[in-house]
Amino acid sequence: MWDFKMTEVVGLISRSMPFVVFRLMIYVGITIVYIVVTGGGAGIGWVAGKVGGDPATGAAYGGLLGFGLVSAGIYFAREYLLYMVKAGHIAVLVKLMDGEQLPDGKGQVAFAQDVVKQHFGESSALFAVDQLIKGILKAFNRVMLTVANFLPIPGLQGLVKTANSVINMSLTYVDEVILAYHLRQGGDNTWESARRALVLYAQNYKTLLKNAVFLTFFIWLLTLLVFIIVLAPVAGLIALFPALAGFWTFALTAVFAFGLKAALIDPIAMTALMQVYFKSIEGQEPNPEWEAKLEQTSSKFRELKDKAGSWVSGGSSGPTDTPPTGA
Repeated sequence: MWDFKMTEVVGLISRSMPFVVFRLMIYVGITIVYIVVTGGGAGIGWVAGKVGGDPATGAAYGGLLGFGLVSAGIYFAREYLLYMVKAGHIAVLVKLMDGEQLPDGKGQVAFAQDVVKQHFGESSALFAVDQLIKGILKAFNRVMLTVANFLPIPGLQGLVKTANSVINMSLTYVDEVILAYHLRQGGDNTWESARRALVLYAQNYKTLLKNAVFLTFFIWLLTLLVFIIVLAPVAGLIALFPALAGFWTFALTAVFAFGLKAALIDPIAMTALMQVYFKSIEGQEPNPEWEAKLEQTSSKFRELKDKAGSWVSGGSSGPTDTPPTGA
């Protein structure tokens, strides 16, 4: 049913425990900020609403404003989270898969950050590569998996849409595997590594997608379980802010569950898919026919090839080094 070995995955995660703790600190910190700022906003809104004779509405608007401010902050910090948290953990896992010794404790986190800086330089460079990879994967999967759209079977359209939604969710783990390929192969031309990794993915996309979709279901099932477990403790914490009740209890519990998912559960899926990918591509070279298919399905892949071709020593990809455009 799947092509990874969970015992090995768990072993790799346990050996990267310093980075798991680092992830946990980051995401639990984000959750606490959500609760404090949303609760503070609701409290201020309640006071303001009391003056106007409707404290409940004031609290609702205040909480919504606080929640929105933190969400905006997280959105603008996504480059940092990708650079320092996800890519760093990938760097550690790649080294562990290859049997290399790593430092313990905080030294592991510092080591990972040095590796990421060595390969990508600034966070904006990694973010640009990641966004381009995601766009290419979406375009490729959309084309390869839309045959069912032409079959006149009643009810199939809804099933296809659901399947496509699950597949798009699973791309979170696939694009991280593409980054893992570059970190494993080394070299300075990130664009060329990404090109090769994407062609190899295309050659093995059925195996990778099968495992990615299974892992997506597995991860979200675990996340639902975490949500149920943390609901009571979060409700107790939210009780410190009397203006928050009902909807906000569930919303902030969902935030907390998502934070634990990102810190503790996502690394399992990421590591498992890395294991499947490296096993699948072993001994393979990029096939020109699959590269041609990628070029046909995605303008972003053509953009990636241009960047790889125009790259010069020092990390520049010449005049094409611009933010990703349409698919």
